Amino acid sequence: MSIESNMNITKLPQGFKAAGINCGVRRYRPDLALVFSETPCVAAGVFTLNECKAAPVVYCQALVPSDSIRAIVTNSGQANAATGPEGVENNLRMAAGLAKELGCSANQVLTASTGVIGQQLAIEKIVYGFPELVRRATNDADLFSLAILTTDLVPKTASKEVALSGGRIRITGVCKGSGMIHPNMATMLGYIFTDVVLTPELAQKYLKRAVDLSFNRISVDGDCSTNDTVFLMANGSSSVALKNTSDEEIFFQGLVDVSQALAKKIAIDGEGATKLIEVTLHGSPTQEIADKATRGITVSPLIKTAIHGEDPNWGRILARLGAEGVPAAAIEKMVLRVQGQMLFENGRPTTFDRANVRELLKSNVVKIEIELNSGSFQSVAWGCDLSKKYVEINTEYTT
Repeated sequence: MSIESNMNITKLPQGFKAAGINCGVRRYRPDLALVFSETPCVAAGVFTLNECKAAPVVYCQALVPSDSIRAIVTNSGQANAATGPEGVENNLRMAAGLAKELGCSANQVLTASTGVIGQQLAIEKIVYGFPELVRRATNDADLFSLAILTTDLVPKTASKEVALSGGRIRITGVCKGSGMIHPNMATMLGYIFTDVVLTPELAQKYLKRAVDLSFNRISVDGDCSTNDTVFLMANGSSSVALKNTSDEEIFFQGLVDVSQALAKKIAIDGEGATKLIEVTLHGSPTQEIADKATRGITVSPLIKTAIHGEDPNWGRILARLGAEGVPAAAIEKMVLRVQGQMLFENGRPTTFDRANVRELLKSNVVKIEIELNSGSFQSVAWGCDLSKKYVEINTEYTT
């Protein structure tokens, strides 16, 4: 049950088709994406907690969970956020236009947008592109994964076959995200498709739990987007249902595996990033402290820049743990390792080979391991380093 990802062809589960084309909003790459089920399917969604929500977010929140969704259409280049009544109307035109091509109702079409905040959709170009978009649909997700990108350097996909008691099913995920990433349910969009039989209630339950264990554990820059959305679509085309507790556990673990694979791809592709940071913490007195501590480390500019500079400055990690509410008594008993090398133990720094640790920090994956020895709760989070390139990208984003 290995994860397939970013291969030449990323297959969708049975009964799904996808496409991506350039409709003229962007100059040089696909900017309009579609995925649809050949039959009505179950759909669930998890959305940004940012109070400034884009028009497609508000629209989709009113439609899911559902058992009658046919498609998701996504445009890139314009976020359709802070666009007022015109943005709401353009979003409805986008849903209705695609529905006409597919021969379904507008309320069976979900929408998503990503790009610059405050720009109205080039709706005429988008709607004009729908016939070609539908005509080009195939059973692979690769052009779809390209068409949803903004500042991403690479498309992000993951797929997994899962054996259940009634047969095999597939879970395929696609996502985008590079900057404004600090999901709290970065600009982040996620799409997960499966051919298993699910109810809307189970789909929503499983998706929320999987997002909490994956997308909600990454950070690039600490900014929560207006458009963050993760969808789950299940069309039941395999005719395989979750018949028992074992099936439920196996399917959910597959969903988590795909979600975490995608989440880590977002972190390593953070704007200007050169390193993936993985923070694991064990022995916390509470789950809240564990989660705050791991996420706090991934978002700290001081820690992120130190890792970019390959500087084993453990004091920055210690300071952030205290700032996130880790009790002093726990820090006194803490063991801290970076790249497997112990830097701090029992309230004091250890003697370590600084040159060796600096060399280990040249890796494109940096692991920070914390053992608090103060309880049974644990957590993991992912982030990336902070480079000069990040500043360059975000000083020129709209120009």
